[in-house]
Amino acid sequence: MPSWQKVTDLASLKRRKKCVATLGDDEILVLYAEGRVYALNNTCIHKGKKLARGLVFKGHIICPGHQWAFDLRTGWVDEWAQCQPTYAVRVEDGEVYVDPEPKVYRTKPCLAQEPERKEV
Repeated sequence: MPSWQKVTDLASLKRRKKCVATLGDDEILVLYAEGRVYALNNTCIHKGKKLARGLVFKGHIICPGHQWAFDLRTGWVDEWAQCQPTYAVRVEDGEVYVDPEPKVYRTKPCLAQEPERKEV
């Protein structure tokens, strides 16, 4: 059972689009994009740059260091067959919660098997 942690309120996230929360030893980037909330580890797996400084474009966060484009839903980057850790997110009573247990795919995820995320 996840130990959900409150990270922000939805109204603030919708205005700012991004926020960074610290859960344990990890910095988590929480994003509001395309009507949904996503969470990824804020430190790029490639060169350690902060993804919060990156650009969100067409369902991806672009790392400011070497422009790796991580899928917001899964953290996967096709060009390098690697995965940025992602975190489950839920929105409840206007508050955004993150499960601090990261999810990392070892192979390209099949999105048909991913749970559909609701617009918030």
